[in-house]
Amino acid sequence: MREHTPTDDPRWAELFTGGTLRRVTRWSEPVLHASTQPVTDFDDDLHELIRDMFVTNAAADGVGLAATQVGLSLSLFIYNCPDDDGVVHKGAICNPQVTLPTGRDRNLVSVDEGCLSWPGGFQPLARPDLATCTGQDPWGTPLSVTGAGYFARCLQHETDHCNGIVFGDRLSKRSRRKLDEQHENLDHLFPEDWPVHPKG
Repeated sequence: MREHTPTDDPRWAELFTGGTLRRVTRWSEPVLHASTQPVTDFDDDLHELIRDMFVTNAAADGVGLAATQVGLSLSLFIYNCPDDDGVVHKGAICNPQVTLPTGRDRNLVSVDEGCLSWPGGFQPLARPDLATCTGQDPWGTPLSVTGAGYFARCLQHETDHCNGIVFGDRLSKRSRRKLDEQHENLDHLFPEDWPVHPKG
């Protein structure tokens, strides 16, 4: 697979290595259900957090991770996600806002969606198959990323986290019950501090 970052800036590579594993928060925790604070300091502490998020996302076998999922109320997410052509997109967006197609340009696709913060549960959710996410890069420079297919879903899912929304909030009551049942049946496999300690 080919990797694609938002720009050819060599500083990105430094964010993809190192880092310390952090615990992934669960949906019952308040930090996941409240709006986040904007990122205003694009400093070494932010870059260290981003490195931690990349290594945590990899250990959890995820395609994206928001700062709220490591317990911090910051408007930030990272992604390491393939699109439908197999190209892996890798980056981080601070203060994200998503723009979605409207009218005839809007094409909804329903596929199974899951969340690292509700492990073991997957339910179909219809989302637009194209999304543009704007914000700032880890150095404070304006950034715009457009994704299609699975990558578009990732951009929408992670931006939702920055707005205090989990994908279960977008499901029907029946689908949400199924999702919760799936999670409850498998939750015992995931230690409280997962992925610091691996899945059982």
